[in-house]
Amino acid sequence: MRRSVSRSLSGLAVMAMILVVAACGRGGGDESPPEPGDRAVARVEGAAIWASDVKREAVAQGLIGEGEPLDMTSDLFRRVLDEVIDQKLLAREAERRGLADSPLAQRRLEATRERILGDMLVETTVNRAISDQAVQTLYQEQLRLARNSEEIRLRLILAATREDADAVRGMLATGANFEQLAMERSTDEATRFSGGDLGYSTLDVMPATYAAALRNAAAGDTVGPFEAEGGWAVLRVEDRRRETPPTLEQARPQIVRYLTYEEVRRLLEQLRGRAEVEVMLTGDPLAVPGAPEEPDSAPPAAAQDGEPA
Repeated sequence: MRRSVSRSLSGLAVMAMILVVAACGRGGGDESPPEPGDRAVARVEGAAIWASDVKREAVAQGLIGEGEPLDMTSDLFRRVLDEVIDQKLLAREAERRGLADSPLAQRRLEATRERILGDMLVETTVNRAISDQAVQTLYQEQLRLARNSEEIRLRLILAATREDADAVRGMLATGANFEQLAMERSTDEATRFSGGDLGYSTLDVMPATYAAALRNAAAGDTVGPFEAEGGWAVLRVEDRRRETPPTLEQARPQIVRYLTYEEVRRLLEQLRGRAEVEVMLTGDPLAVPGAPEEPDSAPPAAAQDGEPA
């Protein structure tokens, strides 16, 4: 699923700092706090550095998360403040040497400006769309799907050849212990030392060969051998139960990521539908590299009227 908005904004915050730093060389600027409750924590040749500047830099470096507090008395705050001061000094010296007026600098600054503005549009759009009600609605849809889903707990013995798998099945038929055989015979290093335990999962996330073999298997059944990735599989069905859905708070991060992805996808579809976009690298004017793809972990969208769930 597309990463969260706060995570995506943190990388662009580095670019935002470039603009802040570049602006400091043009004089003292507006001394009013840029944010309510903000305070000046340092000055570089008369230009104020605000607490929010330091916090933004800490977020950009991944030292704190978006929305987390940063204590101005902490060692972390002082260390990041020193880095912001250094950035301002470097920017002023770059301007003194005339680097800011070069065509390359202007192109980079314009690219930074576009990134920041685009990011602000995404943040505004997503924050408006992702409400508690939207999260609750999608969660209820997931609960409805979970009530019709079943979890299966499995044990696995993976053999290199069909003959080895048949031998395993024969030993099980004469009363051999599945867990012991898994430890002795299975070639699956991830599970052999836990007696082949695969834990609980649902058919829809299993490999297709597993799902097909297990569809009508009951608890206690031994299934296989059948060909699977890495060899030949023999499975023991330990248990079948109704899927236990996560709580709303457990599911919230994934739901928010999915809603974020969906909102950004819709926004880009609207913008591309109104704009004339031509990519010279391919024969397809709409084949824009880097278009977002839906992540595998995205929950299924709620069915529209007239569409199957």
